[in-house]
Amino acid sequence: MRHTDFRERMAEEFGRLRAEMLAEDHVLSTLGGRTADQALEAGYSPKQVWLALCDVFEVPAARR
Repeated sequence: MRHTDFRERMAEEFGRLRAEMLAEDHVLSTLGGRTADQALEAGYSPKQVWLALCDVFEVPAARR
């Protein structure tokens, strides 16, 4: 998954504004206590970050 794909999926699932807020502000314990943006900057793959968000927000498997 590319970074652009990650951002598109975030916007589709959560809405553009909420997706931006989640990426900036929501801390994910499974990503070492980082936000999605921090995790991406730290070298986590967009797919790892996406799946971590899907787990936390219970995104159905069909949309993961």
